[in-house]
Amino acid sequence: MREPVRESLRSGLQLALAALLATGLLAGTWALTRDRITAAEHRLQMDALAIVIPADRYDNDLVADAVTVDAAPWLGLPLATVRRARLRGADAALVLDVSAPDGYAGAIGLLVAVDRDGRVLGVRVTRHGETPGLGDDIEASRSDWITRFTGRALGDPAPPRWAVRRDGGDFDQFAGATVTPRAVVAAVKRCLDFVQRHGDALYAAPAGATLRIDSAPDDYRTP
Repeated sequence: MREPVRESLRSGLQLALAALLATGLLAGTWALTRDRITAAEHRLQMDALAIVIPADRYDNDLVADAVTVDAAPWLGLPLATVRRARLRGADAALVLDVSAPDGYAGAIGLLVAVDRDGRVLGVRVTRHGETPGLGDDIEASRSDWITRFTGRALGDPAPPRWAVRRDGGDFDQFAGATVTPRAVVAAVKRCLDFVQRHGDALYAAPAGATLRIDSAPDDYRTP
């Protein structure tokens, strides 16, 4: 074998060996860190959920005990995550990802916790693009407005009063901004309606399942 060919083969083998070693190193690093990464992600999710559901309301893993729901007319998302809270084996609450699609500047993401009796345990905004100084009072860090849903249910207030005061309801609007709170109130009410109608199925489905809900709110209009 001529020397140039031999050198070329040697170089190729060296490159292949280096690539194999690098791959092995990356695989080893991933194997050593994946559990930590998974644990950190789990902890972040649990911390976020703790904002809307008190720790004494459940004793299961909310992240693991979850289902995916195809119910866009109700929850405003193509696929929404619903976590199930259990206490001593009994159904205790649901924590739902919800979107109010009709915010002033676009969709408003919400996290809504509803107990087994249909009462709101907590609501928080997870994302929005509302006007600073006006619509952003939906944020708990700026106003206590979002906390006023806690303890409410479909009969408290009566369904017609699940609206902002300007529309004859019980919930305050913001000075110069009615569209934003109107959208949030409507989304929370739809969420409560959804839980009332489909809560049993949500609790009963196997963890990790995807449920398709074909019904829609009575006032639903196709986008």
